[in-house]
Amino acid sequence: MSMILSASVIRVRDGLPLSASTDYEQSTGMQECRKHFKMLSRKLAQLPDRCTLKTGRYNIKISSFISSLGVSYMMLCSENYPNVLAFSFLDELQKEFITTYNMMKTNTAVRPYCFIEFDNFIQRTKQRYNNPRSLSTKINLSDMQMEIKLRPPYQIPMSELGSANGVTSAFSVDCKGAAHQRLEPATLSGIVAFILSLLCGALNLIRGFHSIESLLQSDGEDLNYIIAFFLGTAACLYQCYLLVYYTSWRNVKSFLTFGLICLCNMYLYELRNLWQLFFHVTVGAFVTLQIWLRQAQGKAPDYDV
Repeated sequence: MSMILSASVIRVRDGLPLSASTDYEQSTGMQECRKHFKMLSRKLAQLPDRCTLKTGRYNIKISSFISSLGVSYMMLCSENYPNVLAFSFLDELQKEFITTYNMMKTNTAVRPYCFIEFDNFIQRTKQRYNNPRSLSTKINLSDMQMEIKLRPPYQIPMSELGSANGVTSAFSVDCKGAAHQRLEPATLSGIVAFILSLLCGALNLIRGFHSIESLLQSDGEDLNYIIAFFLGTAACLYQCYLLVYYTSWRNVKSFLTFGLICLCNMYLYELRNLWQLFFHVTVGAFVTLQIWLRQAQGKAPDYDV
């Protein structure tokens, strides 16, 4: 029989369970799926916004709405339950949850299942979706069908899930279109650093074009100065990239980029006064510090999801 068995609301940044429904059954297969739930809840920040894990008799569907509340919605259903109904069900949970609870409440929650009263809505909605005859007249699935057709959910291979006991997991989503590992939320100082780095890049770019004009007018402008200005622009823009996105060897790259900024400004010593040199080098150092401070989101605590 095709049906929804259970659903959970999970905070993305640390895997904290905010609410959950009561499991439909407590079979061995269900207990195994609970282990998969726990492992996936630790990796939500690395998953695309819609994905599916097939575990044999059951499927786990995940729908994340990180941009709204940093919350993900997970459900367990039978293997033949339609995708369009599954993600429509999760969409309804999302709409009701963000209407009922604001971002401050979800971000400051400390205890697991502190919004357990939301289970009442989960149970009512689950009953509706487990009775397709009454459901078909109440919702329009055409938009969801089109969305899933244009952007199918990512299928998580069991081979990437790692060990079932959750102790050693090499689970890693490395697929085209999958989200990269997310960084910690940006701070005010990080935003200021981003703006200052863009400003330095723009100043270098403008001076570079002026140097090209001087060279074309045969004013004796050194070609190496032009190269130094454009390398400085590229270094500033790359610092902005490192500040926003996670990459491998990110801290090392930020240090090397700062070194390039220092070298460019040393070469441009004759064209800039001490205050200009101090400004560019100080901004480069400040951005490098912010890159080091804004690290990837850490491993989630072991909540009993």
